[in-house]
Amino acid sequence: MADRSLSARALDVLLGDWRGSGSAYEALADRIRLLIVDGRIPVETRLPAERDLADRLGLSRTTVAAAYRRLREFDHLHSVRGSGSVARLPGAPVMLPMPLESEYLDFSKAAPSALPWLPDLARQAAEDLPGHLGDAGYDAIGIPALRQAIADRYAVRGLPTSPDQIMVTIGAQHAIALVSRALISRGDRALIETPTYPHAYEALRGAGARLVGAPVVPYESGATAAAADRAEADGIVQAIRHANPVVAYLMPDFQNPTGRTMSRESRARVLDAAAGQGTVVIADETIAELDIDRPGEFPPMAADGRAVLIGSVGKTVWGGLRVGWIRAERPLIRRLLAARSPGDLGTPILEQLLVARALERFDDVLALRREQLRAGRDRLERRVAELLPEWRVPHVDGGIVTWAGLGAPVSSQLVLAARREGLIITAGPRFGIDGAFERFLRLPICQTPEATDAAVQALARAWRSLAGAPLGEPEPELLASVV
Repeated sequence: MADRSLSARALDVLLGDWRGSGSAYEALADRIRLLIVDGRIPVETRLPAERDLADRLGLSRTTVAAAYRRLREFDHLHSVRGSGSVARLPGAPVMLPMPLESEYLDFSKAAPSALPWLPDLARQAAEDLPGHLGDAGYDAIGIPALRQAIADRYAVRGLPTSPDQIMVTIGAQHAIALVSRALISRGDRALIETPTYPHAYEALRGAGARLVGAPVVPYESGATAAAADRAEADGIVQAIRHANPVVAYLMPDFQNPTGRTMSRESRARVLDAAAGQGTVVIADETIAELDIDRPGEFPPMAADGRAVLIGSVGKTVWGGLRVGWIRAERPLIRRLLAARSPGDLGTPILEQLLVARALERFDDVLALRREQLRAGRDRLERRVAELLPEWRVPHVDGGIVTWAGLGAPVSSQLVLAARREGLIITAGPRFGIDGAFERFLRLPICQTPEATDAAVQALARAWRSLAGAPLGEPEPELLASVV
């Protein structure tokens, strides 16, 4: 039996305006299938009973039963008598939480493999461990050595920082959720860039926020970098002044998924506007130091005004090392400590010791990652130009992803077709809050050469399979609700 269940009301919210001009059962099945592929409905989630969903959507039970039957035919639903209908992905064993079998290449994650010398760092951390065995093994704010190392790193980057401005967390996602819980009350507005990192806006929503979007102009739009930067800053400043959000979640460096960097001038403008409205800026800097050939100097955003900074080693050392941190003023650190205990008791000591060791060699870490990213970016650009010349792939100067323009609103269709080619990748609308961005696809530049070649080849086959499908603009209400 599934561990999770989805109510008819919750599924109705996720579906949005799903109805099209075709048959209702096909439209409903297609929309639920996209929600499963995109991860909005996690694998092993029990869907609502047919009668409950029919009542909620104002449909006949026959229509919902036909939609569920179609999902079973496509292997996106598994039904067991007495247990209901459970979401799954084709080819995945029923009880596996994620489709990670070897026949699938997973491009939904933008994270590099572990450092080659990570085992050495782990052995060194284990040697440091005996001095901490008299404690509980976890810690709510961070061991002094790691907090000092993080503070020193900020100082190297141009932002003087003391250890008591640092809280160590269980990764960046935990940090975002913790700050959201501490600052947001239900019904408060929170500003985000669109498109943006999906798990960040989920954390804001989880804290009860009403989201306000400010657009990020993609490179594919044809605007010059300077013009796009000014337009983005104008949009954020205007949204802050008109919506008066409690918090604003931004990624100023190599924004995920667009790869864009906000200029120093725009950062200062945004922070000044936020200070004037009492808005707390949360700057996600988890990939801020992963520049490849970016010109200029970019210190942490808080060097240009007041901002809460989020960092981690997930994109530099290894995603499996769940250690992140928050840099904030001391009163907020105290509030975060009070807000943390209901959710977790602290970050494991051994992982903190490993990160402290990694920060001792962080320049070496960044040098390796920059060369890997340079090679990955250049290879991806070259392979897409060869096999998918009609796509526009922005030439990013750092970060871990690029935001490819497809030239047609078919991202979700392409993702489903790519799945049949053995590639898991995330559709553009997953990075928005209203179902837009069907013309875009996020492509990681941090994969191995072999994985990049295989992924682009799979995308090319999937793209050709859409040749017989209509590629024109969909109806506006459909474009706004696809996920």
